[in-house]
Amino acid sequence: MRFVYVMDPMEGVLPDKDTTFAFQRAAQGRGHESLHCLLRDLFVKNGDVYARVRPLRVSDTPPHAVFGAGEDVRLADVEAVFIRKDPPFDTPYLYATLMLERVRGRTVIMNDPRGLRDANEKLYALNFAKHMPRTVVTSSEEQILAFVKEVGGRGVIKPLDLAGGSGVMMLSPDDKNARAIIQIVTDEGRRLAMVQEFLPDVVNGDKRVIVLDGEVLGAINRVPRKDDFRSNIHVGGSVEKYTLSPQELAMVADVTPRLKQDGLIFVGLDVIGGKLTEVNVTSPTGIQQLSQHEGRDVAVDVIKWVERAANDYRPTLKSIPAT
Repeated sequence: MRFVYVMDPMEGVLPDKDTTFAFQRAAQGRGHESLHCLLRDLFVKNGDVYARVRPLRVSDTPPHAVFGAGEDVRLADVEAVFIRKDPPFDTPYLYATLMLERVRGRTVIMNDPRGLRDANEKLYALNFAKHMPRTVVTSSEEQILAFVKEVGGRGVIKPLDLAGGSGVMMLSPDDKNARAIIQIVTDEGRRLAMVQEFLPDVVNGDKRVIVLDGEVLGAINRVPRKDDFRSNIHVGGSVEKYTLSPQELAMVADVTPRLKQDGLIFVGLDVIGGKLTEVNVTSPTGIQQLSQHEGRDVAVDVIKWVERAANDYRPTLKSIPAT
């Protein structure tokens, strides 16, 4: 099968950490071809969407990525499209999802472009507000300060369009930097920000629950460094194996029907102290870390799911073995 990865340049990929690399490696191991493209390589001709792609082979040893000659492919003719561009969700990203609408229902897309537009990774969690910490979304400095006082004097402010812990800061009304922090994140009241109550249990870790088509693939616990409250792997959080509690499993079961409804197949749920803080859908990470703790390549499970889904679109294809 041929899989197109709409993503960032391979030069920035970390072979031992990146989930997209794990997908490519697992697909390659099962005999499939990986085709790489950037957002700017997508184009529409005669109402159909195409991409200028380069065939890609990956390796755990240098050189980690070797490209073949570029070619144009019609996306309806490939077996799957992985949308794996990292945030921010900016105007080029928006245009890409609108173009990829042209191939919805004609091949496997992970994740659905319409779902990606609807699911801002901060705001989408509000669909499950009963599972979230106390939260406010506003651009008002005074509202933010009042909210932080209301929740006990400590809060966490987050930009709505970044990822990997970027721009996430702790707030306390007693901190003389608090107003400056709010002004930076909200661009002096011109941009919305999300503010949540501080969850003390973050010192014990931020759980990343990896969900595939409504089923839990597994979970890891990301523990913050001693000099930071953020636990993201990107900013130095360490990773432990984690088994979800019955309460956490019940929360995930309550969330997943909406994910499936919106075409969000591969998702990372962030959970602190039993509370859902974010729903990651653009390019969720954690597969390689989960694989290390499970002692097997969990990315293979994802590729097998794609194979089965692709065969539903291509019933005349020879069936892919389950092993």
